[in-house]
Formats: sequence, C-alpha cells, structure tokens
Amino acid sequence: MKRIISITVLALLAQYAAAQAPLYASVDPFIGAGGEGHIFVGPAAPFGMAKPGPDCKGHSNSGYNVDKQVPLLGFSQTHVSGTGGGPKYGNIQIMPFSGDFDAIYQESARGEEIAQTAYYSVLLEKWKIKAALTTADRATFYRFIFGQKGKKAIKLDAGFFLGEPTTPDPDAREAQQFVGSEVSVTGSNEIRGYTRIRGGFNNGAAYTVYFSAVFDHPFSNFSTWKDQQLFPGKQVQFDSGEKTGAIAYFDAASGDTIQVKIGISFISEEKASYNLDQEIPDWQFNRVLATTQQKWEKLLNRIEIDHSATKEQRIMFYTGLYHTMLMPVDRTGENPLWISNEPYYDDFYAIWDTFRSSNPLITLVSPSREVDIINSLLNIYHRDNYMPDARSGNCNGRTQGGSNADVLIADAYVKGLQGIDYNKGLQAMLKNADVPPGDNEEKEGRGGLPDYNTLGYVSTRFPRAGTRTVEYAYNDYCIATVAKGLQQDRLYERFLKQSDNWQNLWRPYENNGANGFILPKDQNGRWVDTIDCNVLNAPYKQIQYNPLAVDYPNCVCWWCAFFYEASSWEYSLYVPHDVKTLISKSGGEEAFKKRLDIFFNNKYYNVSNEPSFLTPNLYHWIGRPDLSSTRIHLIIDSSYNTSAAGLPGNDDSGAMSSWLDFHMMGLFPNAGQSYYLITAPYFTRTVIHQENGKDFSIIAHNLSKKNTYIRSVKLNGLNYDKSWLEHQDIVNGGELVLEMGDKAGTWGTQVRPPSK
Repeated sequence: MKRIISITVLALLAQYAAAQAPLYASVDPFIGAGGEGHIFVGPAAPFGMAKPGPDCKGHSNSGYNVDKQVPLLGFSQTHVSGTGGGPKYGNIQIMPFSGDFDAIYQESARGEEIAQTAYYSVLLEKWKIKAALTTADRATFYRFIFGQKGKKAIKLDAGFFLGEPTTPDPDAREAQQFVGSEVSVTGSNEIRGYTRIRGGFNNGAAYTVYFSAVFDHPFSNFSTWKDQQLFPGKQVQFDSGEKTGAIAYFDAASGDTIQVKIGISFISEEKASYNLDQEIPDWQFNRVLATTQQKWEKLLNRIEIDHSATKEQRIMFYTGLYHTMLMPVDRTGENPLWISNEPYYDDFYAIWDTFRSSNPLITLVSPSREVDIINSLLNIYHRDNYMPDARSGNCNGRTQGGSNADVLIADAYVKGLQGIDYNKGLQAMLKNADVPPGDNEEKEGRGGLPDYNTLGYVSTRFPRAGTRTVEYAYNDYCIATVAKGLQQDRLYERFLKQSDNWQNLWRPYENNGANGFILPKDQNGRWVDTIDCNVLNAPYKQIQYNPLAVDYPNCVCWWCAFFYEASSWEYSLYVPHDVKTLISKSGGEEAFKKRLDIFFNNKYYNVSNEPSFLTPNLYHWIGRPDLSSTRIHLIIDSSYNTSAAGLPGNDDSGAMSSWLDFHMMGLFPNAGQSYYLITAPYFTRTVIHQENGKDFSIIAHNLSKKNTYIRSVKLNGLNYDKSWLEHQDIVNGGELVLEMGDKAGTWGTQVRPPSK
C-alpha cells in the first residue's frame, strides 16, 4: 500500500514540476537531427535571420551530423532547417583553437553536446574548449572557455559554405558555389567582411552575407588570409574572387574565456554592425539567452496541453511547434533588392511543403505573423513579378509542383485574416494561372501552362506533368474561392470549372484492387504506357508505366518524373477540394474504403512525403472518422518519437512537425479551406490561447489508451454531429468536448465534410 501511495505521489510531483517548468524547456532541438529529418540544432529566435550552429565535416543541409565520429569544422551564422536537396548557407564560420597556429584548416572531435531552446554547447575535444552559443534575431553570441593555458586563437572564415563539392562543378544544379569574399581588421577587437555565394537548392543568384564580429578582448596579434596563404598583420584582404578570412590571436593575459558577438546583414557591413549594437549592446550572454527564450515562451504558450500528457508527448508536441517557427525567416529591412515598408520574408523552403500544415499552424498560433508572411509574398510579387513557391537567398527558385502560394492566400482569406489586400492577392494568383514563367520553368509560376490552359492537363512533354495537373486544379479552386468572395463572378466560374482538370488525367485502370488513377497522357490525348529512360547509365531503355511505377531517378532525372517524389497511388488521392467526386470515380464509398485500406495495408502510403498529408483523413468523407483516427495514431506511434531519428523524413521547414502537432491536438486542416477535420487527440485537454484574447479548448473526456474512439461531441454545450470544425468556431472561443470510448459510435457517420 505504501508503495502504491509513493508511486502516486511521485506521479503528482512530476505533473507539478511539468506545470512549473517553462514550455521552452520541453523543446529538444536534437529531435530530427538524425535520420532524414535534417533539423538544425543550433540556437534560433522565432523566424530569426541568424541561426548560428555547428558545421560538421561532409555533406549536410543543416550543417550538423549526429555521428560523433564526424569532426566539427566550426560554427557558421546562417542555416536552414529540415530541408532536402542541395544545401544552402553555412556562412561566416567561426572556430576557436589553441594549437597548430599557422594552419587555416581546423577540425576537432566533439565531446559533450547540449542543445536547448536558444542554446547550444559542445566540448571541442582536441583543445578542451567549451563553446557555448546563443542568438538574437540578427546577431549571434559565442562564449569560448579554453581548457588549456597559453596562446589561443579564433578563426573567422568568410569563404566557408555548406555543401562545397570536393571537385568544383559549375554545372551542378543544386550545389552552392563560391563567388567572392572580403575581410578587414577594423580595430583591436573587431573584424568585418562579407561572403558572396550562389546556387544551392533553389539554384539562385548570388547572395551576400555581411558581418561585424566584436571580441571582448583585444587581439595580441592577428593574421588574414587569401587563397590559403596567411598574411600576418595585414589588415585587409580585398575581394578578388578568392577565399579570405582572419585569425585573431590572444595571449595568456586574455584569460580562459573569450566572448565574440557577430552581427550579420544582407545589406552591408555597417548594417551588420547596427544589428549587433541594437540587439546585443552588452556582454551579458545569459541576458541574450533569456530574451530569446522568452520570445519562444510567448509563442509556445499559445497552445497549452494538459499536464496529464506524458513527458515524451510533451516534448514531441512543443518541439514540433518550435520546428514550425524556425522558417520562413523574417528579413524585414534586410532586403538588398528593393526598399519597401512591407514585411519581407525569405527562405520559403518550400511552400510546396509548408502550405498543407505549417502555415495553417502558424495561423492558429500567430495570425499576425501569417499576415506578414502573406504580405511578404505579395511584396515579392509586386517587385519580382511572381510569388515564390520556393525562395532562398533573395531569389525565387524551384517549383516542385503547383503555384501553392495561391493556397496560402486562399487559406488566409477563408479564415478571415485582416490586413491583406486580397484584390492584389487575386492579381498575383492570376499571374500564376495565366502567364507562363518563361525559359526557366523551375523558378516560379506554372510550368507547362500552355498545355494546361489549352488541353486541360499538362502532357508528358513537360516534367512533373502529373503533379502539376492535380496541384494546378487545386490552385484553381483556391483562385475560385477568393474570386467568389471578391464578387468576381466570371473568374469564379472559370476557375471552378478548371478545378475539375484533374479528371482529364483520370484513367479507368485497375491496379492491386483499386480502379481509376491519374496517369500520363501525351499532347495528342493518348495515354502513355511506356516511358523512355534517358539518364546516364540507366538500367533500362524504357519502363512500363503503372500506378506503382517510379520513373526517377533510374529512368529519368529527379525533376523530370511524371510525379514529383511520389507514385500515382499517392497522387490519385490528392483532390482536396472534391473528395466526393474522387470517391464516385473510385466506385463509391465501399470501393473507396477498400482503396484506402489497400493503400495503407500494402504500404503504398509514404509518411515522409507531403502529397499524402491529408490522405489518412479521407475516411471522414465516407462517414468513418474513426478509421481516420485509427490510421493517424498508428502512423504517429510507429513513425514519430523523441530520438534524433524521431521524424519520418525531411522536416521541410516544419512540415513533418506541424502535421504531428495538429493530429496530437485532434485537428487537421484542409489548407485553402475554412475547416479542420476532427480526430481522436492525444491530450485530455488542449487550450489555444489566441491573439484576440479568446481561448478555445479541446477536451477529451475518458481518453485513455483503450478509449480512443470519439463517441459524441459537443460544441459550446450543444450536440455537434459534424466531423469537422470551422476556423471561425475557434476564433470565437469556446469548447469542443469529445466523449471518448473503447469502440466507434455513430458520431460523424451521417454528414460528410465539405466537397465541391
């Protein structure tokens, strides 16, 4: 009896401790840093421009490698998080060392590593140096504690960048390439300069990152370098197209601890210095740390989960929320291309990934932030003539499928976000829909548009024809939605009709027990049964194309496939605006249920890929939300955890993480439309503390490992039979109460979610 009481007391104490701890303490930046997650582990402010973090030897998008056998090269000031494809950034690298002082190249094994919200530290085993990092929005702070007495050095490398190939390859489509750099020692404790790099994932034009680094001790002496040659005492290395850098040396009188602050800017060295002075005016490392942690706390507090959640659930949820707000990056006032009073955001990497759940989650947590993001897209449209689908380094680049910024505008419109010029938004959407982007159809706009607007589909003469067709159809529905709201009736009718275009590639074709698939068609309207292979050393001359065929990368290039990163089994279920017709064309509700069961049971579903984000919820449209909940819980329980490999794929700027968080709350958006599908949550109570001051609670009575079925629902005290919830219901505040049981009931079986 005493033991039972003790266990109960310990559990209560654990819950009390969780209640008292700040929410940012539940964030574990290491989750997703291994496996395919590609998460950035260094400190960051919400949507912050500066992201200082460790750069490990070898290829890595985030700079980091969980394998301790891979040595550390230094810490650079800019990174992306969760991305695939070619690396971007990794600029202005700093590295402390205390030996081999005439060598520019340095590396060290890693000892103990700690990663927390706004904080990262590591022991550099080679010299017993503890490096600790924190950051503000546009300036970074380093504290180096040297474990060995005597001379010390700190290197600033303006030529370093992530993903540099061993052999330069000017034709590499996604490699970053060096353009130029410059350094100057401007005082006894300051070094300034810049780096200029081009390329990366978006195959973008050159971008320039300027810096101003200030040390809390004067140098005893210094060297600069150019093209691997050191020049002791030389103050300036001008940009001549070669890599440059500087090393500051310190004698024993400097003590064991040296601190460095680095301001960065995309405008100028002076602006970098200004950013540093504004954000980190003193040498109080812990003050900077606490300030950034409180920024996170304010946002994380917008969603409160019940303290009965397990420690692992709590960490997964708040880490997911944290991941969702690392990107895009707020660079308002840091745009070198044009002067504007409008918000400017960069590193949309990419909207193809984030429109489905990341942006909708930002809308719930901070609608004012989402308004700024949308206005930034319109600002880019006004100056660059197109909204991006992906953008990085101040340059549009890489449209994986549709013109999915259209979905973000529609999503903001139907959810009533204020402060956006929706007439201008409609113009930007129409530019995507009506004007071909020109020679580089991967940069922006809609590739294959002449086909789409004449044939009603994108033919096989264009890459990614299947992906483009189904996504353009949904983009058109989003245009119709905004046009209708703005009383543009002709536009509404035109684009509502065009939103049926996915049906033009629907072929009555049976495969593994299902009938009807999106399949290739040429420009003459003929179905394509074989695809010629044209990659170097292709193992086949051609492949038979069927719903499970994967033509990339062994037959055609990655970007040349009929579907981007998925099969027809996945994309044939992507009709988010017209699931009703999709069910009908699949043979009716029973046939559709069978199709979904085959899809999941045969493992055609890919949890790590965005095109299938909505698919586990499609059971809602046949009156079986219980089956949606069952599928979702199976996916989460088998694919997500708190380990370094705890994300099932590239996080893609928070896409995987936001998918998880929505479903743990028991909601999932159909982005571009005004509702959320209701599923069984993981928490007995979730409270959304909104910017408007109104709280909305999701309460699950009798929730347990056994009671995972929603038996009945009440919204604000009234019986609620729908299996979806309108966004306005959340905005108004109130309670959604779910009665849970150990078997499915009749709730959600009679009324289907919206469909065209």
